[in-house]
Amino acid sequence: MIQHFVYLSSDSTVPLGPGVPIPEAFQPGTSPAGRLVLDPLSRRVWVAGTEVNPALSVPQFRLLEALYNHRGSVVARQDLVVAVWGDEEATGVSEQALDALVRRLRDRLAGLDRSHDYLLTVRGYGLRLDNPPARS
Repeated sequence: MIQHFVYLSSDSTVPLGPGVPIPEAFQPGTSPAGRLVLDPLSRRVWVAGTEVNPALSVPQFRLLEALYNHRGSVVARQDLVVAVWGDEEATGVSEQALDALVRRLRDRLAGLDRSHDYLLTVRGYGLRLDNPPARS
């Protein structure tokens, strides 16, 4: 049974009940995207074929989505801050806040696949998502 959730805040969720099956393009193991699969419609993430559960917090998902949309490219730290917190809040966000968010997201992904570091730091610039091909 597939459950869908709506986010009320970064740390609380409410089940929406049984939902529509995941589109085939987002089925774990069938996507050419790699070992990490992100479905922006249902806001679900799979790592090495296993769904991230409990779901990522809203800021974690926004960070991962920004990197996922630019797979293989380096995304500047300031662009990540805007993607996660928005233009208006970006000026008040400290470097440490982004670092802490990246660390928590790395920990969540590593809990499902310790064999690979998905979030790579490019010193002095930003981050890059390294998403290797799915294992057969």
